Amino acid sequence: MMKIRNLIAITGIALMASITGAQANDPAKLNDLQIAHVAYTADNIDIRYAHLALAISTNPKIHEFARTMIRDHTAVNEQALALLKKLKANPQDNILSKQLTANSHKLVDKMSKLRGKAFDRFYAKNELGYHKAVNNLVANAFIPNIENAEVKSLFKAGLKIFKVHEHHAAMMVKGLK
Repeated sequence: MMKIRNLIAITGIALMASITGAQANDPAKLNDLQIAHVAYTADNIDIRYAHLALAISTNPKIHEFARTMIRDHTAVNEQALALLKKLKANPQDNILSKQLTANSHKLVDKMSKLRGKAFDRFYAKNELGYHKAVNNLVANAFIPNIENAEVKSLFKAGLKIFKVHEHHAAMMVKGLK
């Protein structure tokens, strides 16, 4: 249990460290288009982790979770892109989205070297920590500060889905002990 908490704390710290350079050290100061890009980036990162899990793991529960991540994060990204098109807006890359991407490359390199139960445990723990950190960021920094009502609504709907992912990841971690 302590290892899981440590991983969650480390993942959260890494995510929050990524944020510290953003807009006067405050992710709440990102504009709606920057927030949209961070969310889109975070979704794509999780999709990438899921594809890696499908390629490396042989565990059916890991595969089921990974397919869920691909399906749900892709669906949310498609909704976000459709909304941006409707609003005639483009997401804005920013320091946070760039840092998330850079950090994900390091993590993919690390996970790519793992096999078997070591990979499965690492993937599950990472998913739990990642969802906790991102859900916290979305709930406490992004949603309260999004100005556009349609964008805010999309984020609220996405957060409900991603909280289910967090719970699923917690059950997966528990089952891999």
